[in-house]
Amino acid sequence: MATLTMHQVDAFADTVFGGNPAAVLILDDWLPDATMQAIAGENNLAETAFARPNGAGWDLRWFTPVHEVDFCGHATLATAHTLATAHGITSEMIFLTRVGELRVSRSDGGYRLDLPGFAPEPMDELPAAIADIFPNPPLSVFRNFENIFVELASEDAVRKFVPDLLKIAKLSPLGLSITARSATYDFVSRYFVPGAGIPEDPVTGSIHATLVPYWAGKLGRNRLSAFQASARGGHLLCELTGDRVLISGKAVTFMKADIYLPD
Repeated sequence: MATLTMHQVDAFADTVFGGNPAAVLILDDWLPDATMQAIAGENNLAETAFARPNGAGWDLRWFTPVHEVDFCGHATLATAHTLATAHGITSEMIFLTRVGELRVSRSDGGYRLDLPGFAPEPMDELPAAIADIFPNPPLSVFRNFENIFVELASEDAVRKFVPDLLKIAKLSPLGLSITARSATYDFVSRYFVPGAGIPEDPVTGSIHATLVPYWAGKLGRNRLSAFQASARGGHLLCELTGDRVLISGKAVTFMKADIYLPD
């Protein structure tokens, strides 16, 4: 029976029980895809990350309880934290992924993620599956390659929104992010991906790769303070620089465990 070490990390948090939990396994080489998917299903977290060395960097993949995904920010932060705290990596970390190169460096007691930006693509109307789930018409609808984004009229509307998860699941493989301008922060958001086994994601790095270019354009500045208004919640400091999005946040290890795989 094979034994592997797995860490569970709360990303975008400075204490446990905050931010967004992700499991991380640092491997010598990939396990079979079915095994990695089974581990993610067993964990039943938004994401389980698997990384292996690749020259001076790392190959990185992410799995929800249901399927592999193209892009995940919080599990990238969790992986970097695991490499720094459990494997002694002190230099900038370069991750090779389906969406290209991601970089993570230590910054002000936390980490800075350097992610590709994905420009918001305007949409004329809501998709039919979710056309009637909002009490009031949205201010704007846009998308990227993996999500639909809806700007609501107020922060209160975002915080009080009650998602119809059955209808949102019909967007699959797309997820749904809602957002609004904030009095305390520059903007707030929430994110739902029930089709991937994630009813509501607590704090999501990847959606900010589009939200930051969107709000930078609306507000006329490139440095932004964001808050993801889930039950756990998370504060993200963001910057748009060229076609890249920088996100700063902290992470803390909740658990280190041995997992046992059949031979």
